[in-house]
Formats: sequence, C-alpha cells, structure tokens
Amino acid sequence: MKTDFAKAFRVIRAAYGMQQAELALQIGISASQLSLIEKGKRQPSLKVVGGLAAAVDAPISLITLLASDPTDIADEDISSLAAPLLRLLVNAPENPQRPLQLAQGQ
Repeated sequence: MKTDFAKAFRVIRAAYGMQQAELALQIGISASQLSLIEKGKRQPSLKVVGGLAAAVDAPISLITLLASDPTDIADEDISSLAAPLLRLLVNAPENPQRPLQLAQGQ
C-alpha cells in the first residue's frame, strides 16, 4: 500500500485553517519538520501521526485513509471509516479563519 502522508497532513491542516507553526506546536514537532513532511521529503513516525490525530481529535486510521492511494482501499475499509471521517469533517470549522491552501510548504 502506497501512502502519501504529505497530502494527508496538508489536507488536515488546511481543513482546520492552521499555519504550519500552529500545527507543529500541537503535534510536538518543529515547523521545519512539518514542512519537510508536507513536501514529501520526510515520512512521519507513528508518534508524529499519532500527534496529528490527537491534535485534530481523529483516529489514526482516518489519517492513513487520507494518505492512501484510492486504488489500494477496499470497499469494506471505506465503510468502516465512514463514521470517523464524518466526525473529522463535523469537527473541522465550516469556515476556517484562513483560506484553504493545499500548496506544499504553506
């Protein structure tokens, strides 16, 4: 299974309208480390992925889903993750303070 945690981190951060420095502080890493993860130059450790999950109150499995290649996900996996995905979307602010920016390094 191919995972793109860079995409997952960018999407989640954008959904919450957070700057890299804000999210990095909540995760417990440096902004430069988060920048490298979001650029795909570093893979996050399980501890860092867990920190992201805790920061946004989402299950690690949801972050893994966001990082997964769509062709690698079976229909039954999607069904079991539908509720956590909905919770993440409901908890995210409807209108983030900052515009969504998915470009790397934002």
